[in-house]
Amino acid sequence: MTTTLKIDFVSDIACPWCAVGLGALEGALQRLAPEVTAELHFQPFELNPNMPAGGQDIGEHLTEKYGSTPEQQEQIRAMIRQRGAEVGFSFHPGGRGRVYNTLDAHRLLHWAGLVGADGPQYALKKALLEAYQGRAECVESHEVLLAAAASAGMDVAQAKAILESDQYADDVRAVERYYQGAGIHSVPAIIINDRHLISGGQPVEVFEKALRQIASGAA
Repeated sequence: MTTTLKIDFVSDIACPWCAVGLGALEGALQRLAPEVTAELHFQPFELNPNMPAGGQDIGEHLTEKYGSTPEQQEQIRAMIRQRGAEVGFSFHPGGRGRVYNTLDAHRLLHWAGLVGADGPQYALKKALLEAYQGRAECVESHEVLLAAAASAGMDVAQAKAILESDQYADDVRAVERYYQGAGIHSVPAIIINDRHLISGGQPVEVFEKALRQIASGAA
């Protein structure tokens, strides 16, 4: 008997821990297959919704936001690279370089979710994480976003039309307000069957144990 879990993955492509968390979730689902499967939906969360065009140097941003030193930031980057390697994600060796506004990326992800969450949206999310976290590309650039859409098999002409408009901006903001109102203030936040919350980029074993228990109760 197969149990299918509804999973809402609340995250931002600007968050390196979200790439770690997604990789760990994927690893857990692989271990649990075929007894447990997932209906995965990616929900928006902007870490820096007021970031202006052009972004900000990552070191400067982290110092302003968290008060961290360059040495501390490099230690954290090294830890994130290690955690990423454990779940099969390769972070750019020098980090992201700059922090950008990600609303346009979330608008495309919202559209992709309307097309099909388990296919197009999943592929687009992976492509965007690879572009920003893996290759340190400028994810406010329409060229970069359209390349990600193309690699995910999306209609590039339609993606371009969306980016050149404000389509889905209100929808993204509404979903963000919903999750903030539900108490989500950091990401990744993984919500299973609208009831159970797993916070942060947890190891594969943590996801596996939690999903197994939830699936057992849902069966």
